[in-house]
Amino acid sequence: MNVLLVDDEAEFVTTLAERLEFRGFPTKTARDGQQALLMVEEGAFDVIVLDVMMPDLSGLAVLRQVKARHPELPVILLTGYGSTRDGMEGMRLGAFDYLMKPVDIDELMSTLEAALKR
Repeated sequence: MNVLLVDDEAEFVTTLAERLEFRGFPTKTARDGQQALLMVEEGAFDVIVLDVMMPDLSGLAVLRQVKARHPELPVILLTGYGSTRDGMEGMRLGAFDYLMKPVDIDELMSTLEAALKR
């Protein structure tokens, strides 16, 4: 499974990508929504893990564009504490699921596996 991990927090995205790679999930990273959209068009990803709160282009805006072009591509949203409303809005827009940050790696792994089986 090829994962695209999108988050503007450099340390978080690097650490999480390393943890996914260690568990056998090839992972590319993007630090903003525009970069993520370009990477989706250029590469073949099986799932996107997308932070909701990013500057310039929010995760929900990225989700809308991804779903318009690639409706079958599962997107897992990462929401910060107290932003359950954003997660629910993301589900309405077609997200596969949403997880709260800080994300539990085992919960993320099982959600990634469920997205693959879909």
